[in-house]
Amino acid sequence: MEARSARRKKGRRVPAPVSWATAFALRQYAIACLWIVPLAGIVLGSLLAEAAVALDGAVRVPQEWRYSPSTASSVLSSIVGAMVALLGFVVTIGILVVQQATGTLSPRYMRLWYRDRLQKAVLATFTGTFSFAFSLLRSIETDFVPDLGVTLAGAAVAVSLVLLLMYLNRFIHNLRPVAIAALVARAGRRVIRQGALMVESGALDRAEPPGAPRGPMTRVLCGTGGALQGFAPGRLAALAERYDCFVVLTHPVGDFVPPGVTLFEVHGATPPPPRELTGLVALGVERTIEQDPAFGLRILVDIAIRALSPAVNDPTTAVQVLNHIEAFLHTLGRLELSGRYTLRDARGVPRLQVPGRSWEDFLQLAVTEIREYGAGSLQVCRRLRALFDGLLAAGLPERNREAVRAELRLLDAAVGGRYPDPARRAAALTPDRQGIGGGAGTRA
Repeated sequence: MEARSARRKKGRRVPAPVSWATAFALRQYAIACLWIVPLAGIVLGSLLAEAAVALDGAVRVPQEWRYSPSTASSVLSSIVGAMVALLGFVVTIGILVVQQATGTLSPRYMRLWYRDRLQKAVLATFTGTFSFAFSLLRSIETDFVPDLGVTLAGAAVAVSLVLLLMYLNRFIHNLRPVAIAALVARAGRRVIRQGALMVESGALDRAEPPGAPRGPMTRVLCGTGGALQGFAPGRLAALAERYDCFVVLTHPVGDFVPPGVTLFEVHGATPPPPRELTGLVALGVERTIEQDPAFGLRILVDIAIRALSPAVNDPTTAVQVLNHIEAFLHTLGRLELSGRYTLRDARGVPRLQVPGRSWEDFLQLAVTEIREYGAGSLQVCRRLRALFDGLLAAGLPERNREAVRAELRLLDAAVGGRYPDPARRAAALTPDRQGIGGGAGTRA
């Protein structure tokens, strides 16, 4: 009997476990999805309605909470209609956010806006109240009224209205460019701190492994292609240790990897199966901020250069965004960044090498386009110079300070090309944290 059961299990196809890349993609979809939480609200509302009907006979409600069948039907019908109307109102606000973000800010910001928890809570509360009231409405009979449920439905409407007001307050105040810049900068600095903790704990080593990796090299190609959204460093290192090899990830997080291009270089006589390696790297249609702080910096720069376009001509917004870019750079400048990081196993053997971004990469991303597009703006030139002076005065490592001096020379050259008049050139070269009006010669 047991032998037959074993044979049946052996012949049955065992489903493959979900890879890390698939789990990462599902998690990203769930975080950004706007229908999962509202759907859960519908289910929860229906279940709570059934519980309220069951409790109504067991719990004695005060006389003030008792309703006639016609009154209860009218109240619940009004709640159902109101929740549908409010859902349409919130959807309209969402469309306005999309238009505002893609038209005047940065389309990349939408990756963060989709994750707003308050928005999902509002939608879930509306759908939950709708399903709660509708389920109660179906239970009303001539000799039975769910008095407790009708009262709770009214309380749910009050909660929905409070959440709606909170959502409107956030919509009004947080859709300004400077508010979005602050949100993006916080998210980017959070990713930076996570990476810094990995380096401090010894999980990541800035040094490249000494000598050439041993064993023959096997190339693992990218199958589908896409933006490299993230990878699992610990699992990749453990996989390399299990097969006694050294794995090199050839592209940094944020790169678009075309199909058929080398994704891994594996050094060793027994390379892991390609499917296991590619299952530990997440590829998608666009970048995410989870392991890519440069993506947050990219969004900030996009907002600044949009403000500097001739169609908008708003250098003050660019100056405000530069405030958050400077805070971003101060956080990065105190770290010892490297173009390569190595992970070792418990015995200290190098197992995984991944590309990183140097300080120069981040600094160029932060200021190059703003300098090029804003060289003709007195505000932007003065604020950029104050930014560089602040970085030089912050006690950064000498290598990082030299990169700042190089950018300062580029700024001087750009200002010299735009302002041939000595007086205007001197004004543009004056550092000012407010762009204009912060006081001539103000420094960090």
